[in-house]
Amino acid sequence: MTWLLVGAAGALGALSRYGISLAIGVRPFPIATLLINVTGSFFLGLVLTLGATRLPPQVTTAIAVGFLGAYTTYSTFSWELFTLGRADRLAAAAAYLALSVIAGVLAAALGYRLGSALRG
Repeated sequence: MTWLLVGAAGALGALSRYGISLAIGVRPFPIATLLINVTGSFFLGLVLTLGATRLPPQVTTAIAVGFLGAYTTYSTFSWELFTLGRADRLAAAAAYLALSVIAGVLAAALGYRLGSALRG
């Protein structure tokens, strides 16, 4: 049963990622991927923290592995970073790398803090 939940959640995560990318559109700076990765980091921190006490294990797995696994975009991030470097946009590449890592870690920590506060 869990694998069905993971598959369904993964489809929703992929569709969400695609919808956000379409809504933001192609930009000189990969803001859509940055936004997706930061929000995905936040929600993973939140879900894994709350999942420990408030969610059934199958639901936690479906959200964390299925939805957020399909929603976040590490391979796209890697390609966009490479593309910025290849185009000699080194300042943009450095900013994208730093923002993605720092904002992603801070978002995960914020999700953890919120999850801990909601967990009680």
